[in-house]
Amino acid sequence: MDAVSTRAIPQLARDVHPISLSARKVAKGHISSFRKRAGVSTNIALDDYYNGTDLQWYGDIQVGTPPQNVSVIFDTGSFTLEFTSTECGAPCANQPKVNTSLSSTYVGSDDISNITFITGIGVDTLQYEDEYVLWLRVGRDTVTVGGISTPNVPLYTIINQTQAFDADPNSGIQGMGPIVTGFWQGLVDQGYEAQFGLYLTPKSVGNAELTIGGIDPTKYTGDLTYAPLSSEKQEKWALDSPTVYVNGQTISAINQTRTFTFDSGTPNVYFDSAEVVESIYALISPDIQPYEPEPGTYGISCDKIDQLPARIDFTFTDTSGTPFNLTISSNEFNVGPFEAEPTLCQTMINALDGLNLVGGSLLKQYYSVWDISNQQMAFAKSISAE
Repeated sequence: MDAVSTRAIPQLARDVHPISLSARKVAKGHISSFRKRAGVSTNIALDDYYNGTDLQWYGDIQVGTPPQNVSVIFDTGSFTLEFTSTECGAPCANQPKVNTSLSSTYVGSDDISNITFITGIGVDTLQYEDEYVLWLRVGRDTVTVGGISTPNVPLYTIINQTQAFDADPNSGIQGMGPIVTGFWQGLVDQGYEAQFGLYLTPKSVGNAELTIGGIDPTKYTGDLTYAPLSSEKQEKWALDSPTVYVNGQTISAINQTRTFTFDSGTPNVYFDSAEVVESIYALISPDIQPYEPEPGTYGISCDKIDQLPARIDFTFTDTSGTPFNLTISSNEFNVGPFEAEPTLCQTMINALDGLNLVGGSLLKQYYSVWDISNQQMAFAKSISAE
């Protein structure tokens, strides 16, 4: 490839700063005119699916009457609720399953659909097309989240799935996209705020938590910085970024506006082309090379990776128009050895055409607020990152 030249760039302020709330968008979906229950929220403990690195965080909700426990990934990259049912036999052998026939409020149907995911449950990229596919039966039932029940929620029971889901320790996925839908409508109609806070922690820290209907100020230090959702990515938790820094430098490939989706269901970072990713890695080490068996992934000898400086700063703009940075430190760079080549360790940034995404490797550095009502996000330094 052509040589890539670099130039030093003055750093933008790293510290999160207080701002005034402004330029709020009208939320999509119906927002109840009922009086809000100010300060009322509920917390859900989250477990960390750890496999050499932190992969995903999941917690319990309840479905049906009487309620059956369902462990789900709270996924900001999707909208719907889907979980394994007893109708899914051998393909779902490793996941806890719900028996919908035991629920007096379940309403099923003969409608079958499927959903394909472009990122999976681990740190690797897709190895082949349609690797992560769920087959779903359309239904409705009462859903209880954090002790708050909503009747007649649309949902999908998993009746079949591809083998790639075998390692998943939970029952399914609860979409947490920026629209008032599903269980959110019930909470809003009962006066709860359409927002949630995420405290994602490394396995070594534990005590990760989801706060529904509010935030938990004990989980962060300093002030929250708010940023408006991008108009470029409708119905996504996405922010516009004018530039990215790698070890305090930028180059033309990353010194341009991109819109990054924030996805709590994905561990790593994705850029939209291999050329961009390889330009980033050129700023870190020439020894980082594509791992051909898994297109879009990159690796370096495991005896070298932990010594590499690999600080990544994503610049965004807050609601007052002031730039701020969200940072992934070098200690997140190593996501563990490739299974087929254990002396080669995978690096954090992957390439996937058309996708710019940040996942758990960034989110666990901050306490994050996801404000559906005002179509904005907020960040402050997590107490787990101190």
